[in-house]
Amino acid sequence: MTSFYVENFGCRATQADGAAIERQFEERGLVRAAAPARSEIVVLNTCTVTASADQDARAAIRRIRRENPGCQIVVTGCYAQRASEEVASLPGVTCVVGNSHKHRLAEIVVASSGRDERERITSQAGFVSLSSLMPEARSEIFVSDIFAHTELLAAPVFDGAGIGTSNDRTRPNLKVQDGCDNRCSFCVIPHVRGQSRSLPLSQIVSEVNALVSAGYREVVISGINLGRWGRDLATPLRFENMIREILDRTSLEKLRISSVEPMDWSDELIDLMANSPRIAKHAHVPMQSGSDRVLRAMHRKYRPWHYREKLQKIRAAMPTAAVGADVMVGFPGEGETDFEETRLLIEELPFTYLHVFTYSSRPGTPAALMRDQVPVQVARERNCILRELAARKKLSFMQSFVGKTVEAITLNVCDGKSTETLTDNYLKLLLQGQHQPNQWMKSRVEQVADSTLIATLAAA
Repeated sequence: MTSFYVENFGCRATQADGAAIERQFEERGLVRAAAPARSEIVVLNTCTVTASADQDARAAIRRIRRENPGCQIVVTGCYAQRASEEVASLPGVTCVVGNSHKHRLAEIVVASSGRDERERITSQAGFVSLSSLMPEARSEIFVSDIFAHTELLAAPVFDGAGIGTSNDRTRPNLKVQDGCDNRCSFCVIPHVRGQSRSLPLSQIVSEVNALVSAGYREVVISGINLGRWGRDLATPLRFENMIREILDRTSLEKLRISSVEPMDWSDELIDLMANSPRIAKHAHVPMQSGSDRVLRAMHRKYRPWHYREKLQKIRAAMPTAAVGADVMVGFPGEGETDFEETRLLIEELPFTYLHVFTYSSRPGTPAALMRDQVPVQVARERNCILRELAARKKLSFMQSFVGKTVEAITLNVCDGKSTETLTDNYLKLLLQGQHQPNQWMKSRVEQVADSTLIATLAAA
């Protein structure tokens, strides 16, 4: 049987897309290979949020071509959608499938009659293979207008240690929303993922129930702009409606919510999370900047005082919750005063971790044309300052749990002497002893070492 391997880059949504692609191939009788070097078809599911993400994809193509010169290399995802001709010109690439065609990727790749059959498949769906317009192209290209795209790939992707077969994991991530209707001036994602699209509520409930039946105890829901879920449905719904339905119509023990924009943290959502023991106490609220001037230039839909108010409400409702954010440094025109406003806001707010990024110019975005691009070295220095600040805040948060009992789900046996676990509030914890994965364990925190809680099994 033909073998395949899917290698994913980037965010949770991309990981979930990769899981859906694997499902496509398996439904057609292909078997998953253990590694790219052992596969006949290698799919690279790419990211393009930064220039380094593009570089990572190109490096992977070179590596796979070197290690497995006889395989088909299929490039899909956001980089493939944004720069299909560039990707198609890379040596070793046999097929480029944009996000616009990703929902039929396996059908295109395994079509038995070759090129003519694959082009027939895409033309039936109203698409055009750009390779027919580019006879000099080395590989076939299947890309179309992403804003005409209405499909949404959905399949859980897993994280952690196996609980059944070797492919099972403890914390499946289920993508319930794709695309974005915001137009942040620095972001290319709407142009490669299209308009906001929601997975129907009935399908979400069905997927969660299937995961519960398979033995999973925690599920992470994710999306590109998750808080906008439901707005595009025939009968519009709000994000809170989905959360309540999962709680009411499934027996899932723990629901974890991934990143939600500040505008979508309603009082109802905060209250729902605070009052349900079945929702993980973990709020990720993208900030990007603490400067009002920079937020306006970014076309973000909130101001620093709005953001401060949201986080203060979250902390008041959930005193021990994990609170994280994405922060960007080096946005065009960001001066020392702007950066200091960001640093001071971070110092003030109850963050327990940060994802700090250095601005990366993306072709086709308004920010790429702005004046006063920040020197790379200055941006890197600001990045280091915020990372050090975040590390101090995280350490202080972790130390507050020493001597206390916490609940965590087991992931991996690390060294034969301890088991990696994850707490409800998103802290890594090493529990003394070997324990089976996918178990809730009450642990007494003894100390903090190397950004990890060290714990023993709590007395019954």
